[in-house]
Amino acid sequence: MFNLNGKKGLVVGVANDKSIAYGCAKAFRSCGAEIALTYLNAKAEPHVRPLAESLGASHFLPLDVEQPEQMEAVFAALEESWGKLDFLVHSIAFAPQNDLHGRVVDSSREGFLRAIDISAHSFVRMAKLAEPLMKDGGCLLTMSYLGADEVVENYGIMGPVKAALQSATRYLASELGPQGIRVHAISPGPLLTRAASGIAHFDHLMQDAIERSPLHRLVSIDDVGALAAYLVSDVATTLTGGTIYIDGGYNIVGG
Repeated sequence: MFNLNGKKGLVVGVANDKSIAYGCAKAFRSCGAEIALTYLNAKAEPHVRPLAESLGASHFLPLDVEQPEQMEAVFAALEESWGKLDFLVHSIAFAPQNDLHGRVVDSSREGFLRAIDISAHSFVRMAKLAEPLMKDGGCLLTMSYLGADEVVENYGIMGPVKAALQSATRYLASELGPQGIRVHAISPGPLLTRAASGIAHFDHLMQDAIERSPLHRLVSIDDVGALAAYLVSDVATTLTGGTIYIDGGYNIVGG
């Protein structure tokens, strides 16, 4: 698709072969990039390791963004081995189930703060650690959803959280642009990932996307991966700060 030979990138958020992050990692590798993958914890490792091996990942490292110094250890390992970083994909999100399934107005302070920390502020922290490694510029990508822009039934607390993530993306793009570092939020249509399975009645959301989107189809992790490969490539060096929808046009039809 795009020539990524010589580029090195970190992909955070692969949980299984249905993960959006896995679709991105596959696309990067097929375009010639060298990649590093992370896994959440010991329970997740057996599910992610075979994928890392199949992709020939140069690094396979633990990363729980709630654990002190784990993120710093990942970037230190990449600096020692690679000496640089060309792109990063942040594809993680979490909210406690009680807060996710309830009304936003009923959300707990602890649950809201935890959702913001894992789903949004962790991207800001990664950007800070990536900045000194992107000596020749680079690209940072995160994953959002339409629920950041409008009320989506059952999306609940993740709507405000993703809105914060999209706003942070714009500020990061402004602040890091002088260093040649581009920042985007990708907003896919509904995909049946592990994270999405926690949203109530998600099957209805997918069916609505098929029926009402102009293209009458769902996107796949490979579609998202192709877009990510384009955005981190040298073809897209004049683009930054956007929320880029890949949802068959669903975002234009309104409620």
